Amino acid sequence: DNKDETVAAKCTQPSLGESLSVSDLECSLCIRMFFEPVTTPCGHTFCKECLERCLDHRPNCPLCKQSLREYLKAGRYSPTVLLQDIMLATFPTQLAERRELHRAEMAELSNLTKNIPIFVCTMSFPGIPCPLHVFEPRYRLMIRRCQESGSRRFGMCIYENGKSFADYGCMLEIRQVELLADGRSLVDTIGRQRFRVLSRGHRDGYHTADIEYLEDKKVSGEELQELQCLHESTYRLAQRFCEHGDLTSRHILMQHGPLPEKEEDIQASADGPTWCWWLISILPLDPSYQLNLLSCTSLRARLSQLQRILTALLQQPP
Repeated sequence: DNKDETVAAKCTQPSLGESLSVSDLECSLCIRMFFEPVTTPCGHTFCKECLERCLDHRPNCPLCKQSLREYLKAGRYSPTVLLQDIMLATFPTQLAERRELHRAEMAELSNLTKNIPIFVCTMSFPGIPCPLHVFEPRYRLMIRRCQESGSRRFGMCIYENGKSFADYGCMLEIRQVELLADGRSLVDTIGRQRFRVLSRGHRDGYHTADIEYLEDKKVSGEELQELQCLHESTYRLAQRFCEHGDLTSRHILMQHGPLPEKEEDIQASADGPTWCWWLISILPLDPSYQLNLLSCTSLRARLSQLQRILTALLQQPP
């Protein structure tokens, strides 16, 4: 009789699925089912991404406002495993839909021609390192998304009067991110392809753009021979400039390293020889002039302009 009563009592107890609803497992910030839930030291649970976005602006719990500076300083967000197990056991279909939604968002963010994120800051060039100090909340979010989507790339453009940013820029690839205790980061990037902006947009505070990539026009025959001669003579001028430049130039060389070696095939890259971009990045040129060189798709024209600039600089007294 006692055994029968125990079995009957168990049968009348509601299951976990009957005790919970999907709304019980919603993040209070995005009002969607938790995705990668994390729990703060003060006991509140949020989606990992939602909490990170809040901490970009203020190091406090979004609900109780308790300081989370030490939590942010640790830089680690351990998942709330029990909550994940409960969601998987009670609402597997809804959890699968939530994961699929996240995958779709990441796929959209990984597109490298449509709605690419744009960092409006400085000039950058193909093959040339571009170290960044990221502290604005919008760019902290942007860098995280570039990493999470797997693309690890974003566009760099300079500001241009009358526009939110210039019509031409360079894609940067993230090589390493060093997180600082207060949420800022030091981001080591390197330039990849040049691009032209087709249209502009916004996403969560930062600029975006639809783009097309630029490629130098290829030449052959006599034109190629003339181009190679121009390339050799300009490179020799660059060597002279690096060897006999003034004190300021030598300080620049100490920061940026030596002049890169010549490539065997000057048309192998869509952006031309890397040493040209290295030179453009260290020469005392106005950003608007650098932008003209960046947008030029003729290696001959680019080399000719560099030759004139180097000749003028080498003729100046020390």
